[in-house]
Amino acid sequence: MAKKKKITPAPRPAAADAPATLKDLLSRDVLDKLKAQSDALKAEEQGKKDAAIKEAEDKRKAEQKRLENDFGHLLENSSQDWSKFK
Repeated sequence: MAKKKKITPAPRPAAADAPATLKDLLSRDVLDKLKAQSDALKAEEQGKKDAAIKEAEDKRKAEQKRLENDFGHLLENSSQDWSKFK
């Protein structure tokens, strides 16, 4: 029987050999400002989403309340089996 050859993985280049990234080139204070701005934009977007959801919920509740006071709507959507209320 022939012996199996072990395959060694190719060595990865060292971190110093890798090309510089934008994160490496920017200073720490610039990165902090960008992160703060990103967080502020995300919070603003979340606030807008929450406001839109609340507005839609308020509209739905107002429409439901209006329909509950509309006799025609209640008559159309009520059960026609009046015998069970005798």
